[in-house]
Amino acid sequence: MEAHPQSVEHRLSAVMREGERVTPLELFFDLVFVLALTQCTTLMVENTTWDGVAQSMVVLGLLWWTWTGYAWLTSVVDPEEGAVRLALVASMAALLIASLAVPDAFGGHALEFALAYGVVRAAHIALFLLASREDALLRRSVAGLAVSTGAGVGLLVAGALLGDPWQAVLWALSLLVDMGGPYFFRAEGWKLAPAHFAERHGLVVLIALGESVVALGVGAEVGLTLGVAATAVLGIVLTFELWWLYFDVVAIANVRRLVRATPGRPQNELARDVYSYLHFLLVAGIVLGALGLHEVLAHAYDPLESVPAFALLGGVAAYLLGHVAVRLRGAHTLNRQRLALAIVLVALVPAAVEVPALATLGGITVLLCAMIAYETRRYGEGRGRVRREYAVEGASSRAT
Repeated sequence: MEAHPQSVEHRLSAVMREGERVTPLELFFDLVFVLALTQCTTLMVENTTWDGVAQSMVVLGLLWWTWTGYAWLTSVVDPEEGAVRLALVASMAALLIASLAVPDAFGGHALEFALAYGVVRAAHIALFLLASREDALLRRSVAGLAVSTGAGVGLLVAGALLGDPWQAVLWALSLLVDMGGPYFFRAEGWKLAPAHFAERHGLVVLIALGESVVALGVGAEVGLTLGVAATAVLGIVLTFELWWLYFDVVAIANVRRLVRATPGRPQNELARDVYSYLHFLLVAGIVLGALGLHEVLAHAYDPLESVPAFALLGGVAAYLLGHVAVRLRGAHTLNRQRLALAIVLVALVPAAVEVPALATLGGITVLLCAMIAYETRRYGEGRGRVRREYAVEGASSRAT
């Protein structure tokens, strides 16, 4: 039987998103990103040098930009309807291949990573073009994104083919071109489901924190000693503190600001800056910290070497600076205590190479605990009110 033209067109169409709920398929997509984060930590563990850290951050940036691009896409289209469902599965397969290539991305699997990454980005643009067939303004925005994406992927493939020393330079340039593109073309054409978009990024922060727990799991490889047990306990405390810093009030304030922003260019630019750009600092800080936790587990009673010491203290500092930048962009106010603590942690890096790694980890948890106690008392009733109001708003939206 010959298919009716209208039925074929329906199967190749994209259904616009109507609700704010994160769908199971989006969570399934995020599971592949979990592997990508783990592989970035593996890249650093296998090359615990300054070059290894820099390479991992470049690869993490590329993977992050891919993930946040799909968060924008599924804020426009329903990922579980039409052609989008199958295209997302194909993208997941390509992202999985790219993730598997990460540990050797600056070695024998550079081209495999670049090509798989190119497939993921090409599918992203194709789906956006499909979604924008009847929206000229969105189509112009997608066309601009396609230019920066194409240039970025081209630089990535060129770097993989040329190898050292050009690979590092061209891949860093690829990241700058790809991430910088949306900043230079008009933002009013994008569509956004603000609560959904904020929740997706909150969930990915939670996924990154889970990577810290995975790093703690390496304790099984070195045996369950007193040092490993103490590191595991302090590591969970540290991860909980990072969770508290984001999810207690910050995540709530961020989503409320985004929802209340004027739809169109102001809301889109706020989403781009706070979530697509500045949340990368949070994720990068967590991944760096995971490397530090890995090294503390392996050498609990010995001083950390310079790179792991920077990863542990600098990772937490980067996470705090991400919070400072998010608040400065979103609320136009400065969180002085988090900025001050970030500076203190960076200043403590030279001391961390002189004292036992376990003492360094314990010191970080104590400093974060003190700051959390200070902030909780300082915010007082305002903190409780914000949390209660958000709970009521969430219940109302679920009821409708």
